Amino acid sequence: MTLPDIGIHLPITDPTWIFFLVLMIILFAPIVLGRLRIPHIIGMILAGVVIGKYGFNILERDSSFELFGKVGIYYIMFLAGLEMDLENLKKNLSKAFVFGILTFCIPFAAGMWVGMFLLNFSLGTSLLFSSILASHTLVAYPIVGRYGMARHNSVSISIGGTMFALTVALFVLAGISGLYKGELDSSSWMIFVGKCVVYCVFVFLVFPRFARWFFRKYEDNVMQYIFVLALVFLSAALAELAGMEGIFGAFLAGLVLNRLIPHVSPLMNRTEFVGNALFIPYFLIGVGMLINLRTLFNGGDTLMVVAVMVVVGTLTKWIAAWITQLVYRMSKASRQMMFGLSNAHAAGALAMVMVGTKIEVEPGVFLMNEDMLNGVVIIILVSCIISSIMTERAARTM
Repeated sequence: MTLPDIGIHLPITDPTWIFFLVLMIILFAPIVLGRLRIPHIIGMILAGVVIGKYGFNILERDSSFELFGKVGIYYIMFLAGLEMDLENLKKNLSKAFVFGILTFCIPFAAGMWVGMFLLNFSLGTSLLFSSILASHTLVAYPIVGRYGMARHNSVSISIGGTMFALTVALFVLAGISGLYKGELDSSSWMIFVGKCVVYCVFVFLVFPRFARWFFRKYEDNVMQYIFVLALVFLSAALAELAGMEGIFGAFLAGLVLNRLIPHVSPLMNRTEFVGNALFIPYFLIGVGMLINLRTLFNGGDTLMVVAVMVVVGTLTKWIAAWITQLVYRMSKASRQMMFGLSNAHAAGALAMVMVGTKIEVEPGVFLMNEDMLNGVVIIILVSCIISSIMTERAARTM
């Protein structure tokens, strides 16, 4: 396709035009959707669908979307740890643990049954499918920050439950990967657990001391911000070396720096501003560009997988929030908040399905096929829409 009047060929590959158009989307999506009372997170993802190669093929999804996208999802998890009220988390630790168990086990058990008996998946595929349903990403967390609800009890419970569910899902993923690679034995598990322990001890002991020294010695605003960003990526990189996902490391960096960066300070304001203005929207647009809605109508198992994942994933996450609400006698708005924050599937789900598409069960047969990959990418869109709407509604009520 060519626009002859101005000589621009689609998709646009020039970095200047790509960055300009992304900035226009980030600028105008909240304005347009704000009038329709639709969370702007949804607008960012839908804009990505429209401009991507599966939409009107306006922009090339170049390396900048991969880079800024990774920064964006790390930023979401980092801010979740940085803005968390640790004293409130201590008070609600048992509730967060219970919610974490429920929001992992209920979707996982339902996913196993559906995978084995309804979709006729193998045991390995069903385990991975269930882990995708059980894990979730705090995509809607920026909504919480915008409404100033980061220290609410239900938010602390949701974040604690998220990290529990994500950690268990990563252990399941490591077990599946080791099983098919022939590396699943007691020694490999001990090595994996040992690396995780060493990593966590290193981050909790070294990072705070290093950060205190740096903040005392250097008071330049720019240097402090770059230092914080460097710690986030160092933590994420070390987490990946230990066999975990980088988003876990970004969250851990936020927890470590929580007490060192005052919640009302220029550094905190600068950290939130840059993430919400650029990195997080870039990530959301990049996710939208991966979504191919046409696969729903091209036959195959994609439509069935998407339908099952939407129904089972949404219902089981709601049941987990509902049981937590009943047990601890919480408000309806708190249940909506917990459900909204725990319903979105994004980085974790995408990482798991990508691992599944690379594990070869038999020659030429992979643990997860193209239909599963397309289904998971589409469920990211649907779950993010549901998550954003419910979180926005709960935040307004509170």
